[in-house]
Amino acid sequence: MQIAIPNNIRLKCISWNKDQGYIACGGESGLLKVLKLEMQTDDAKLKGLAAPSNLSMNQTLEGHSGSVQVVTWNEHFQKLTTSDQNGLIIVWMLYKGSWYEEMINNRNKSVVRSMSWNADGQKICIVYEDGAVIVGSVDGNRIWGKELKGIQLCHVAWSPDSKILLFGMANGEIHLYDNQGNFIVCV
Repeated sequence: MQIAIPNNIRLKCISWNKDQGYIACGGESGLLKVLKLEMQTDDAKLKGLAAPSNLSMNQTLEGHSGSVQVVTWNEHFQKLTTSDQNGLIIVWMLYKGSWYEEMINNRNKSVVRSMSWNADGQKICIVYEDGAVIVGSVDGNRIWGKELKGIQLCHVAWSPDSKILLFGMANGEIHLYDNQGNFIVCV
């Protein structure tokens, strides 16, 4: 299956919600699309039928003006979190079959490089290019923030038990912090 992107806009990021089958793709000029891919059933495979996959959703979400650079799913709470080149973060929620803005945040200081929801969907960690780290709750409250001076952050991931945060640096190092923002080790 091939999915056409309007006006040959270049994609910058893509993320698959494996639990519900949604795909989010972001790109230049504020492009943000949510697609839902309906896969062929096991019955069709058993009968030897070549049932094609179909899109049951193809929604363009409006809200970003700059290139969308990061998209991440909170599968537990069925939310999508996106960020653009201007640092604008939008949390989207599914309501009656369509995606809507739930929360907006703009730190106005730096660009978001990576975001990650923890395993139970209760917390999100957001890392900015300037070394800022923010951990917030699913209801939009800040839990803690930290400035990692002189470090260029690129990626973030939670450990499966949500006790450790892994930060990927531009120089290839990985720093481990506990879930309260205390440094553990550099690898």
